Amino acid sequence: MTPELATTGDVALEEAVAQLREAVAAEKCWPCGCLHNGLAAIERAFPDARRSVELDAVVRAGRERLVKVRYDCLGCEVCYPALAINVLNRVGGERQVDVATCPTVEVEERKGWPPLPGTYTVLRYGAPVAVCSLTDETLAAALAEQADPGLAIVGTLQTENLGIERLILNVLANPNLRFLVVCGADSRQAIGHLPGQSLVALARSGIDKRAHIVGAPGKRPVLHNLSREAVGHFRRTVEVVDLVGRDQASLVLQTVRNCAARNPGSAPIFADANAVTPTQGYLPERMVSDPAGYLVIYVDRPRRLLSLEHYSNNGGLDTVIEGKTAPELYIPAVDKGLVSRLNHAAYLGRELARAEQALASGEPFIQDAAPENPPGPPTSTACGCGSASKHDGSKEGAS
Repeated sequence: MTPELATTGDVALEEAVAQLREAVAAEKCWPCGCLHNGLAAIERAFPDARRSVELDAVVRAGRERLVKVRYDCLGCEVCYPALAINVLNRVGGERQVDVATCPTVEVEERKGWPPLPGTYTVLRYGAPVAVCSLTDETLAAALAEQADPGLAIVGTLQTENLGIERLILNVLANPNLRFLVVCGADSRQAIGHLPGQSLVALARSGIDKRAHIVGAPGKRPVLHNLSREAVGHFRRTVEVVDLVGRDQASLVLQTVRNCAARNPGSAPIFADANAVTPTQGYLPERMVSDPAGYLVIYVDRPRRLLSLEHYSNNGGLDTVIEGKTAPELYIPAVDKGLVSRLNHAAYLGRELARAEQALASGEPFIQDAAPENPPGPPTSTACGCGSASKHDGSKEGAS
């Protein structure tokens, strides 16, 4: 077997080997993506039998020193793996060391993308590959930590309807995304959502007239919030790679690299006329009393209970509800008509959830005033047992 690269007589090759030796000797390089990606690229371009003795030795030495990737790039003034790759490309002829995306490209988010919130980690807007690890959060975290240069975003997916809708809308908002790798464990058969298999079925067969994913095995694989145009554009421009059930991070990363290596470039921008624009949240200028009265929440630690007292607007106590959890209090409060305003009911749910957490953790609980803009002074204080108390029956300000 004759190596395609010269041996010790080639000055350029000696330079490349010297640069790699510097990287292998530098402990800071071992967890750096520059060295990881550089070695992988050299191995792809020059398999074992095609490497010179010196190059093979330094590549093997580098592999022995590598540890788990902790960062893409340290931003060093001199990047030894990058210099070595440049030299090898000068002497390699047709056999080039192809790094699809420069290993020194930093993780960089883009404001406004993705447009919809979800359980994901954004790495690079300009990269061509997205990864959905379905219900496997551990796999998603491992892939995000590796931060391969070809990877734009990695996240999870729980449902075969709303979850898929949000995933597709976020993918379509970035024309650079041309591949979606679906991997990890699908939801349990007993639950029946099967978002991974439904997503693969969507890519294969689309939706019918009822917006039902053709051939999807999930419970309710119906995409009411996606237009047929959006589904069609997704299927035309994004290749879905089926690794459902596979949870090996190394396999997924290699698939990401393979996809990035055949990146066709950005797709036509998809403009959805039916896109929903988020409304900026706000607070009321002042609190409005609930005609049904007001409520005071106590944490009864000796009895391990929550207590909800209802007062009429003239200050008279007329109802007390006790329970161990927030729903045990707010459900009867609603059923008994103790709240008549929706914002009052929302406030009550929030405060009861806080009280339940305080009862479980032992932390003190002080009932907050209902939110307003500008915020008023606090109206509650903690009594000796750590539960919330109002001054002279004053309203909690809710609504």
